[in-house]
Amino acid sequence: MQAGFAKYFPDHNAILINSDGGSTDGTLEIVEKTAIDDFQPLLIDQRQNLLSKIVTPYHGIPGKGSAFRTIFQVAKELKVKACAVVDSDLRSITPEWIDLLIRPVLNRGFDFVNPYYLRHKYDGTITNSIVYPVTRALYGKHIRQPIGGDFGFSGKLAEFYLTKDVWGSDVARFGIDIWMTTTAVANDFKVCQSFLGAKIHAAKDPSADLSAMLTQVVSSLFMLMEEYHHIWKEVKTTTPVPLFGFEFSVGLEPILVNVERMTNMFSLGISELSDLLSDILSTECMRQLVEAGLSDPFVFGDELWAHVIYDYALACHRKVMSVDHILKTLTPLYLGKVASLVQDMAESNAHEVEERLEALCLAFEKTKPYLIKGWD
Repeated sequence: MQAGFAKYFPDHNAILINSDGGSTDGTLEIVEKTAIDDFQPLLIDQRQNLLSKIVTPYHGIPGKGSAFRTIFQVAKELKVKACAVVDSDLRSITPEWIDLLIRPVLNRGFDFVNPYYLRHKYDGTITNSIVYPVTRALYGKHIRQPIGGDFGFSGKLAEFYLTKDVWGSDVARFGIDIWMTTTAVANDFKVCQSFLGAKIHAAKDPSADLSAMLTQVVSSLFMLMEEYHHIWKEVKTTTPVPLFGFEFSVGLEPILVNVERMTNMFSLGISELSDLLSDILSTECMRQLVEAGLSDPFVFGDELWAHVIYDYALACHRKVMSVDHILKTLTPLYLGKVASLVQDMAESNAHEVEERLEALCLAFEKTKPYLIKGWD
């Protein structure tokens, strides 16, 4: 980040903030001690304005959202024009990321910059199968990585975030990414995307235990549906948003996926959770899910999946049982859909993967009237 500020914003005052929740991995020491002494590799002679640093603990509920709240507060107090935040576990960040996250705000008047990454086709499956298609269908914007984790935003938007009374909720713990994106879009802030190349971090096999993360993300998604139901019910069409940066191909680390394990967990879930699922899903959804479990080769259609997710949203809206109980039953169904997508994309290149996900998004858009009717 220091190199990015030095190279692309040498004449601006910049401040680097580490909002720390008591980490024990040496992050504080790294931020405090790391400095650039030689600017020659950056093809610049010197930095006109020095980079200031703040290393501070945050207070409140432990979690990423509480850390971001501290950053929003600092931005407000310092009256900053633009901010960028990045995940702490990145292994692919470059100085160009800082330029791409901040310049659309400084030079083009955007309030929120979403990341656009190249990721392995089996990485980011919660985003690909749920968050992207649902967010796009509900709010009408083609934002490819709504929970990307690396964002740019204006000082004006940071102040607006602080006005929202969410800091004692799950947003403060784990829902900040989707909350930031949805809040910006639903409140008509100017949104764009920047192509950042590869995002390489600690990726996991989708068949591994992602139940907690799935529950956290989807519960945040549904909470926002409650808050902004008066907005998303009126959205009839979807549109792309501006994309900055030059797209290019990159090599990506392979991810091994155990499809057989996922399909077995899907079938076991349908069998063992049938009573609970019958309270959550429509009779027609249950019938089709049972048929999917018996299909050979395994097939889990896009419109069926859209109906399933919308039925889960409606079950949470109607409070047929506790949200936690509802969402814990989603894991085997999610694994079944991911297994189906993995099979579909096994021989696909990056362009073909995006075409496959486009078809999934269109299924969610086509099925949206079902959600609206059930909600009302």
